[in-house]
Amino acid sequence: MWEKMSGIYCVRAQNGKYTKDFLEGGYVAIGWLHELDLSSINSRDEIRERYQKYHPEDTSQYKIGQQVGQVARFLLEIKPKDFVITPYFDTEFVRYGILKNEPYQYVKNPQDDCPYKHRRSVEWIGKIPRSAFSIPLQYTLRTPLTVFEIKHKSSFFEAIGRSDLVPKNYVQTIGKNTELVLKRILELDYTEFELLITSLLSALGFDAEHVGKSGDGGIDATGKLDLYNMAKVNLVVQAKRYDLKRKIDSKAVKALRQNIKPFPPQGGVFQGAFITTCDFQRKALEIATEPGHVRIGTINGDQLVDLLAEKWDFIDEDLRRKLGLKRGLVLE
Repeated sequence: MWEKMSGIYCVRAQNGKYTKDFLEGGYVAIGWLHELDLSSINSRDEIRERYQKYHPEDTSQYKIGQQVGQVARFLLEIKPKDFVITPYFDTEFVRYGILKNEPYQYVKNPQDDCPYKHRRSVEWIGKIPRSAFSIPLQYTLRTPLTVFEIKHKSSFFEAIGRSDLVPKNYVQTIGKNTELVLKRILELDYTEFELLITSLLSALGFDAEHVGKSGDGGIDATGKLDLYNMAKVNLVVQAKRYDLKRKIDSKAVKALRQNIKPFPPQGGVFQGAFITTCDFQRKALEIATEPGHVRIGTINGDQLVDLLAEKWDFIDEDLRRKLGLKRGLVLE
């Protein structure tokens, strides 16, 4: 049923407001040009013609191009057997499914709460926490667009447990350098690793402090982030330098949450972070963001390398020299 390297697209439900309708109705939908049946559309130019006719108030060619592009992706680019993901309202999960081999539908009078009339059928399969995705893919999901293609395909397929859908040569090309970097990180001693994580926090904008020591309750670093007095975040971090094949379980995440209690926040949001060279069990990711509890951010080995690659120039010079890597995280 599934094909190697199928397309992957995100279709938002107004920030998750109508995700429940998407799931229960087995579809995804968009709301532009809601007064027109678009079943006869065959090209982007036709969409542009209709859009400009019905929205003469839009004079910005950039805005027109952006809106027309999203409608075109929904109608013309997403193909049967492509994957579709949609964020759920007020959670850290996204739902994913497969586009069915059924024609586009114009639902003139929707019978559910979703007012969007342009619909395509989806077989919904499951859900996945955003934290299971690579850092670049997590960034991609923050785009304000309603309909867009997901380029980081290997990250998605690996997160849903279907890395077999990625061609082997693609996995080797992407994964080889990451594994090399992680092996270099494992050569650090535990203090050097904690200092690396503290340096990374600083590079990300935190006022960071290394606190790892005997009797620290598993807390290795703390950080405070003040976004121009608009938002404040207090972070307590545990850093674990583990073998790459290991997986952090939910007990370890719960233990970190318990150890956070002696660190009262000094105003602003208070959270924890578990950063490791290995990976997390699915249950651990779910526990990390369960409602009603202090949020625990999770960074696995691949995500750690993503962040280091992005902020490498701001990492402590001695640690960069110790790792023997240069910009791009390649051997010196």
